[in-house]
Amino acid sequence: MADVAEKAGVSRALVSIVFRNQPGASEETRQRVLRVADEIGYRPDSAARLLARGRSRTLGVMFNLEQTFHTNLIEGIYPEAEHLGYEVLLSGATPARSEEKAVEALLSHRCEAVILLGSFAEPAFLDELGQRVVTVSVSRRVPKARVDFVHSAEGKGVRQAMDHLVELGHRRIVHIDGGRGPGSVDRRRSYRAAMRRHGLEAEARVIPGEHDERAGIEAGRLLVAERDQGLPLPTAVLAGNDRCAMGLLMALTRAGVEVPRDMSVVGYDDSHLSHLMPIGLTTVRQDAVLMAEHAVRFAVERLEKPESEPREAVLDPQLVVRGTSGPAPETAA
Repeated sequence: MADVAEKAGVSRALVSIVFRNQPGASEETRQRVLRVADEIGYRPDSAARLLARGRSRTLGVMFNLEQTFHTNLIEGIYPEAEHLGYEVLLSGATPARSEEKAVEALLSHRCEAVILLGSFAEPAFLDELGQRVVTVSVSRRVPKARVDFVHSAEGKGVRQAMDHLVELGHRRIVHIDGGRGPGSVDRRRSYRAAMRRHGLEAEARVIPGEHDERAGIEAGRLLVAERDQGLPLPTAVLAGNDRCAMGLLMALTRAGVEVPRDMSVVGYDDSHLSHLMPIGLTTVRQDAVLMAEHAVRFAVERLEKPESEPREAVLDPQLVVRGTSGPAPETAA
């Protein structure tokens, strides 16, 4: 700022007035200051100004680089944060970089609040983090932790998917579990409950997995190997999420299993992957934009009112029927 003032032939205070867009400088002086600033490449440091006032007005977002649904969430976080006057700083967790490190990086950059997308962290860590800074957990609920929660009603989503498959005549419906992934416990529990409700408890089967393509590929190979040994294929599979469903579809295609003629496949999330497949994926849609908006609002409202208690938003999912689900094969028992 001093360099701009010297070259423009004005005081530093006048430069400050111009960049804060305050009255006190003539239009000619204003334009001269802006022109000089542009020539020497000066940009006002808004972060420094905010920190001088004790605020950064920055929301930190921890996400998993491998989860495509997190991209959908981030796309919704940016506009809502900007609308409320906040910046967004991202920090990714990878197999080689823990969530704890990703979160500490956000805090070291003075983020005022942290939004965690699909956190796998231990409940104790989440509770301790919530005591230190305003924290919002998206897609995962941890009872008693002092954080805000935003997630979909997993049970409703699974019920919609299962009802859809049963109405199509499916009885041998398998679920590929999501392991420790967010929502997996509720989805697994809801799958078993739906099988009981439809009188199919004896047919219920859960294949251990994860929220990734590898789990879907391995489950597909297992089912095909069982078929080759004379066991019947399931007529439908409810995958833990869209990535798992994609891996399953890859394995089935390679083995000559036609979807949905031989087997129906349903995913969960309605991430952008569901639109990129040759056959549109039937999946349970979580409203990423609405989830993101709730997460940002929860964070900002607790920053503005520190005495307020954490809240929880449970959003309704919606089944989206596309090309990977169809009637059960006529040869199915």
